[in-house]
Amino acid sequence: MNEKGILIILSGFAGSGKGTIIKELMKKYDNYALSVSATTRAPREGEVEGVHYFFKTEDEFKKMIEKGELLEYADYVGNYYGTPREYVKQQLAAGKDVILEIETEGALNIKREYPDAVLVFVMPPSVEEIHNRLKLRGTETDEVIEKRMKKAGAEITVVDRYDFLMINDVLSESVELFNSIVKGQHMAVSRNRDYINDKKKEFEEYLSRKKEN
Repeated sequence: MNEKGILIILSGFAGSGKGTIIKELMKKYDNYALSVSATTRAPREGEVEGVHYFFKTEDEFKKMIEKGELLEYADYVGNYYGTPREYVKQQLAAGKDVILEIETEGALNIKREYPDAVLVFVMPPSVEEIHNRLKLRGTETDEVIEKRMKKAGAEITVVDRYDFLMINDVLSESVELFNSIVKGQHMAVSRNRDYINDKKKEFEEYLSRKKEN
Protein backbone atom coordinates (compact mmCIF):
# COMPACT_ATOMS: atom_id res chain seq x y z
CA MET A 1 0.00 0.00 0.00
CA ASN A 2 0.91 3.68 -0.18
CA GLU A 3 4.08 4.30 1.85
CA LYS A 4 4.73 7.86 0.76
CA GLY A 5 3.73 10.53 3.23
CA ILE A 6 0.68 12.71 2.76
CA LEU A 7 0.76 16.50 2.85
CA ILE A 8 -1.98 17.77 5.17
CA ILE A 9 -2.90 21.43 5.46
CA LEU A 10 -4.56 22.36 8.74
CA SER A 11 -6.18 25.78 8.84
CA GLY A 12 -8.65 27.43 11.17
CA PHE A 13 -9.69 30.68 12.74
CA ALA A 14 -7.40 32.17 15.36
CA GLY A 15 -8.56 30.55 18.60
CA SER A 16 -9.94 27.45 16.88
CA GLY A 17 -7.50 25.22 18.79
CA LYS A 18 -5.67 23.86 15.75
CA GLY A 19 -2.28 24.24 17.45
CA THR A 20 -3.48 22.26 20.47
CA ILE A 21 -4.86 19.51 18.22
CA ILE A 22 -1.46 19.19 16.52
CA LYS A 23 0.37 19.16 19.86
CA GLU A 24 -1.76 16.28 21.18
CA LEU A 25 -1.59 14.43 17.85
CA MET A 26 2.22 14.56 17.83
CA LYS A 27 2.32 13.20 21.40
CA LYS A 28 0.11 10.24 20.55
CA TYR A 29 1.25 9.22 17.05
CA ASP A 30 4.74 8.96 15.57
CA ASN A 31 3.86 9.00 11.86
CA TYR A 32 3.48 12.79 11.69
CA ALA A 33 5.99 15.55 11.05
CA LEU A 34 5.10 19.17 11.71
CA SER A 35 6.48 21.70 9.27
CA VAL A 36 7.95 24.71 11.08
CA SER A 37 6.92 27.95 9.42
CA ALA A 38 9.01 31.08 8.95
CA THR A 39 7.41 34.32 10.14
CA THR A 40 8.16 38.00 10.58
CA ARG A 41 5.97 38.34 13.67
CA ALA A 42 7.59 38.74 17.08
CA PRO A 43 7.95 35.62 19.25
CA ARG A 44 5.33 35.13 21.97
CA GLU A 45 6.38 34.17 25.48
CA GLY A 46 7.67 30.60 25.55
CA GLU A 47 8.11 30.25 21.78
CA VAL A 48 11.43 28.76 20.70
CA GLU A 49 13.32 29.49 17.47
CA GLY A 50 13.27 26.49 15.16
CA VAL A 51 10.64 24.67 17.25
CA HIS A 52 7.58 26.89 17.00
CA TYR A 53 8.73 29.17 14.14
CA PHE A 54 11.79 30.42 12.32
CA PHE A 55 11.65 34.09 13.26
CA LYS A 56 12.84 36.34 10.43
CA THR A 57 13.16 40.03 9.73
CA GLU A 58 11.17 41.29 6.76
CA ASP A 59 14.37 41.55 4.69
CA GLU A 60 15.38 37.96 5.55
CA PHE A 61 11.92 36.71 4.64
CA LYS A 62 11.95 38.50 1.29
CA LYS A 63 15.33 36.94 0.47
CA MET A 64 13.82 33.50 1.10
CA ILE A 65 11.05 34.36 -1.36
CA GLU A 66 13.58 35.51 -4.00
CA LYS A 67 15.59 32.28 -3.65
CA GLY A 68 12.48 30.10 -4.04
CA GLU A 69 13.00 28.59 -0.60
CA LEU A 70 9.33 28.79 0.39
CA LEU A 71 6.59 26.39 -0.65
CA GLU A 72 4.06 29.14 0.00
CA TYR A 73 3.87 32.45 1.85
CA ALA A 74 1.25 35.00 2.73
CA ASP A 75 0.66 38.20 4.65
CA TYR A 76 -1.56 37.56 7.69
CA VAL A 77 -2.68 40.48 9.90
CA GLY A 78 0.43 42.52 9.07
CA ASN A 79 3.06 39.77 9.25
CA TYR A 80 4.51 37.34 6.71
CA TYR A 81 4.23 33.56 7.19
CA GLY A 82 5.77 30.93 4.91
CA THR A 83 6.59 27.22 4.61
CA PRO A 84 10.22 26.16 3.97
CA ARG A 85 10.15 23.87 0.91
CA GLU A 86 13.06 21.46 1.50
CA TYR A 87 11.93 20.15 4.89
CA VAL A 88 8.51 19.19 3.52
CA LYS A 89 10.01 17.29 0.56
CA GLN A 90 12.41 15.34 2.80
CA GLN A 91 9.73 14.29 5.29
CA LEU A 92 7.25 13.17 2.62
CA ALA A 93 9.93 11.09 0.92
CA ALA A 94 10.70 9.47 4.29
CA GLY A 95 7.05 8.37 4.60
CA LYS A 96 6.00 10.94 7.19
CA ASP A 97 2.59 12.61 7.02
CA VAL A 98 3.53 16.29 7.03
CA ILE A 99 1.20 18.79 8.70
CA LEU A 100 1.30 22.42 7.67
CA GLU A 101 -0.55 24.75 10.03
CA ILE A 102 -1.20 27.68 7.71
CA GLU A 103 -3.91 30.19 6.83
CA THR A 104 -6.35 29.87 3.96
CA GLU A 105 -4.49 31.86 1.29
CA GLY A 106 -1.33 29.79 1.69
CA ALA A 107 -3.36 26.55 1.86
CA LEU A 108 -5.10 27.22 -1.45
CA ASN A 109 -1.79 28.20 -3.06
CA ILE A 110 -0.29 24.84 -2.03
CA LYS A 111 -3.35 22.96 -3.29
CA ARG A 112 -2.70 24.40 -6.74
CA GLU A 113 0.90 23.13 -6.69
CA TYR A 114 0.11 19.85 -4.89
CA PRO A 115 -3.43 18.79 -5.93
CA ASP A 116 -3.28 15.65 -3.76
CA ALA A 117 -2.68 17.66 -0.57
CA VAL A 118 -5.47 17.21 1.98
CA LEU A 119 -7.03 20.42 3.31
CA VAL A 120 -8.67 20.34 6.76
CA PHE A 121 -10.38 23.35 8.34
CA VAL A 122 -10.96 23.60 12.11
CA MET A 123 -13.74 25.65 13.68
CA PRO A 124 -14.86 26.23 17.25
CA PRO A 125 -18.54 25.46 17.96
CA SER A 126 -19.63 29.13 17.57
CA VAL A 127 -18.49 32.61 16.57
CA GLU A 128 -18.82 33.75 20.19
CA GLU A 129 -16.48 30.95 21.23
CA ILE A 130 -13.80 32.24 18.83
CA HIS A 131 -13.87 35.65 20.51
CA ASN A 132 -13.86 34.10 24.00
CA ARG A 133 -10.85 31.91 23.25
CA LEU A 134 -8.87 34.85 21.86
CA LYS A 135 -9.65 36.86 24.99
CA LEU A 136 -8.64 34.00 27.28
CA ARG A 137 -5.26 33.63 25.54
CA GLY A 138 -4.29 37.02 26.91
CA THR A 139 -1.62 37.52 24.24
CA GLU A 140 -3.33 40.13 22.03
CA THR A 141 -4.84 43.56 22.46
CA ASP A 142 -8.54 44.19 21.80
CA GLU A 143 -7.53 45.84 18.52
CA VAL A 144 -5.63 42.73 17.34
CA ILE A 145 -8.51 40.49 18.44
CA GLU A 146 -10.91 42.50 16.30
CA LYS A 147 -8.51 42.21 13.35
CA ARG A 148 -8.45 38.45 13.83
CA MET A 149 -12.26 38.31 14.03
CA LYS A 150 -12.50 40.32 10.82
CA LYS A 151 -9.99 37.97 9.19
CA ALA A 152 -12.08 34.99 10.31
CA GLY A 153 -15.09 36.56 8.59
CA ALA A 154 -13.10 36.57 5.34
CA GLU A 155 -11.76 33.02 5.85
CA ILE A 156 -15.24 31.51 6.22
CA THR A 157 -15.93 32.45 2.59
CA VAL A 158 -13.34 29.94 1.28
CA VAL A 159 -13.92 27.02 3.65
CA ASP A 160 -16.02 25.26 1.01
CA ARG A 161 -12.80 24.81 -1.02
CA TYR A 162 -11.36 22.56 1.71
CA ASP A 163 -11.67 18.76 1.77
CA PHE A 164 -12.74 18.31 5.40
CA LEU A 165 -14.33 20.36 8.18
CA MET A 166 -13.74 19.65 11.88
CA ILE A 167 -15.68 21.27 14.74
CA ASN A 168 -13.24 21.40 17.65
CA ASP A 169 -15.42 21.08 20.72
CA VAL A 170 -13.92 18.08 22.56
CA LEU A 171 -10.15 18.00 22.03
CA SER A 172 -9.64 14.23 22.33
CA GLU A 173 -12.37 13.59 19.75
CA SER A 174 -10.84 16.13 17.36
CA VAL A 175 -7.43 14.46 17.59
CA GLU A 176 -8.91 11.03 16.77
CA LEU A 177 -11.02 12.45 13.95
CA PHE A 178 -7.99 14.09 12.36
CA ASN A 179 -5.98 10.86 12.56
CA SER A 180 -8.89 8.92 11.03
CA ILE A 181 -9.05 11.36 8.11
CA VAL A 182 -5.36 10.83 7.37
CA LYS A 183 -5.57 7.03 7.71
CA GLY A 184 -8.51 7.04 5.30
CA GLN A 185 -6.53 9.09 2.78
CA HIS A 186 -3.76 6.47 2.79
CA MET A 187 -6.35 3.94 1.62
CA ALA A 188 -7.59 6.09 -1.28
CA VAL A 189 -7.43 4.35 -4.66
CA SER A 190 -5.80 7.42 -6.21
CA ARG A 191 -2.83 7.03 -3.83
CA ASN A 192 -2.40 3.31 -4.46
CA ARG A 193 -2.20 3.00 -8.25
CA ASP A 194 1.17 1.24 -8.16
CA TYR A 195 -0.09 -1.33 -5.64
CA ILE A 196 -3.22 -1.99 -7.71
CA ASN A 197 -1.16 -2.39 -10.90
CA ASP A 198 1.14 -4.86 -9.15
CA LYS A 199 -1.87 -6.94 -8.10
CA LYS A 200 -3.23 -6.87 -11.66
CA LYS A 201 0.07 -8.30 -12.90
CA GLU A 202 0.04 -10.98 -10.21
CA PHE A 203 -3.46 -12.07 -11.25
CA GLU A 204 -2.47 -12.09 -14.91
CA GLU A 205 0.52 -14.31 -14.13
CA TYR A 206 -1.59 -16.59 -11.93
CA LEU A 207 -4.32 -17.03 -14.56
CA SER A 208 -1.71 -17.53 -17.28
CA ARG A 209 -0.12 -20.38 -15.27
CA LYS A 210 -3.55 -21.94 -14.75
CA LYS A 211 -4.19 -21.94 -18.48
CA GLU A 212 -0.87 -23.63 -19.18
CA ASN A 213 -1.69 -26.35 -16.67
